[in-house]
Amino acid sequence: MNKIVFATNNMGKLSEIKKIVEDYPIEILSLSEINCKDNIPETGITLKENALQKAKFVFLNFGYDCFADDTGLEVNALAGEPGVYSARYAGPECNADKNMQKLLDNLRYSNDRSAVFRTSIVSIIDGEINYFEGSCDGIITKENKGLKGFGYDPIFMPIGQNLTFAEMSIEDKSLISHRGKAVREFCNFLKLLNTS
Repeated sequence: MNKIVFATNNMGKLSEIKKIVEDYPIEILSLSEINCKDNIPETGITLKENALQKAKFVFLNFGYDCFADDTGLEVNALAGEPGVYSARYAGPECNADKNMQKLLDNLRYSNDRSAVFRTSIVSIIDGEINYFEGSCDGIITKENKGLKGFGYDPIFMPIGQNLTFAEMSIEDKSLISHRGKAVREFCNFLKLLNTS
């Protein structure tokens, strides 16, 4: 079984990705399992740059094969905001509730509530860098719905669905989500790597 480090301190992402990969011959190690207690910097201006920065940090400092992701919510009426700043949209002392409230406030007078969630994954295996992408189109609801998931999940409803991500099980969410698509693409790459 492949062991690979997921360079994140986000426990919601970690549990979600572990669920997605449970049918693949992959064991995901957390940062705490490799004794990484660092606050890994994210100073890129794109999702891909941030993911690469996190993966390089783990690979260069700890020597493990690893992968990292960065995810952004892009709202059309806000010219793509919050985008790469999604996790810190409401400022330095923000949390998910404050981020969502700021987004809802900014959309208060907009009829266009269309948005897209994007995930970029960067892996470093044996020193080789590879990139994987996933996206999911949806709308921003007018109020929070659901208690599952994390981040903006309570206000994001994918196109063709009548539930927000926060109202779905991890399994149902992962079938259609940006992160689910990117992770499956990454897992398929690992399978090909093992058979080549």
